[in-house]
Amino acid sequence: MQLHIGFDMTFECAEPTPMIFMVNVHPSRTTDLVTPDRLRVTPPRSVTSYIDSFGNRCTRLLAPKGPLRVASNAVVSDSGLPDRVDLAAEEHAVADLPHDCLVYLLASRYCETDRLMDKAWELFGKTPRGWRRVQAICDFVHSHIEFGYQHAGPKKGATDALSEGRGVCRDFAHLAVTFCRCMNIPARYCTGYLGDIGVPPEPEPMDFSAWFEVFLGGRWHTFDARHNTPRIGRVLIARGRDAADVAISTSFGANTLKHFEVRTDEVVPGVQSALAAQALQDARRAS
Repeated sequence: MQLHIGFDMTFECAEPTPMIFMVNVHPSRTTDLVTPDRLRVTPPRSVTSYIDSFGNRCTRLLAPKGPLRVASNAVVSDSGLPDRVDLAAEEHAVADLPHDCLVYLLASRYCETDRLMDKAWELFGKTPRGWRRVQAICDFVHSHIEFGYQHAGPKKGATDALSEGRGVCRDFAHLAVTFCRCMNIPARYCTGYLGDIGVPPEPEPMDFSAWFEVFLGGRWHTFDARHNTPRIGRVLIARGRDAADVAISTSFGANTLKHFEVRTDEVVPGVQSALAAQALQDARRAS
């Protein structure tokens, strides 16, 4: 299957402001791109791309005083299969974990393992190890947090999400990641596109989504505590320890987000083929 993905954001800067954007499809999915996902920046600016320490693609630019529009439009191929389920996936002893997994056992800005360690072992210490333990964590988080965009907060961590019992997808992911790390299961935060494909459409405006991955049975597996069911059509943008590592935009000066729109649609031959044509046209303009 093919997915039409894209976003359109406008910022208002008080002064010329250095900014970093992390909005391109993750390098692990670039071979799936049918059309390039180049950024369109208005007014035109000089941009520099680089790969950060977590393997994510980032773009630097100097925003002018006044409005700055950043947008992208692309088509990506996807298997059309739901998230893989592997009930036999086993936990690793910490001593046996690969070196690059160890950072995903540690506390981070929004995943306060030191504050939730006792709670985690109280809740999940007697659950079956491996896949079923992670699923038990997802079940708990899914049932204990009420979703709502009005509950978002940039300073909210896993402990706050648990005590408040409400939040957005990043809060579901932060709490689940924290519980997994407390149980010595490496867990990393993910952000990307996730449209309403194969499920009833949600009434709220589309946004970037957050989920997480855990290391079991020698590989990383996808889990989603908010939806708590295998989904179709995830397109990864970035991975990190938590949301602080994968911010969509980071600015080094005052600015206001004036417009924000995200889209993910399935390209149905003969019905939505114009989307692919539009994405190709945008890519040619960007080049």
